[in-house]
Amino acid sequence: MATTLHVCTTCRRAGVEPEGEARPGALLHEALADLPCPEGVTVVPVECLSACTQGCSVALSAPGKWSYVYGRMGPEDAATILEGAALYAQSADGLVPWRTRPEIFRKQSLARIPPQDLPVQE
Repeated sequence: MATTLHVCTTCRRAGVEPEGEARPGALLHEALADLPCPEGVTVVPVECLSACTQGCSVALSAPGKWSYVYGRMGPEDAATILEGAALYAQSADGLVPWRTRPEIFRKQSLARIPPQDLPVQE
């Protein structure tokens, strides 16, 4: 099953950015693109994940799996993000055991979104 790692390229970090410089989200995408991508993971740039107050943000999703949005990331986190994406891709339902997740995925999760086909509990 294909996993998509969405990277917000318009994300900023807290504070004022100098004019004419690349946004931190674009730099994060570049850092991710410079590393080998885990099997089954595709890195896709997007213009906004609506997590603007949370610095650089990424989202992991795959058909039939829970999706996650993570914030407060930076180019220095690229290798760890890909490590977490690989664990997510290997999971059956997107629920990677908490203790095996990279620390930034444990502490910087902004949202967990259920799969569309989640059975309704009665």
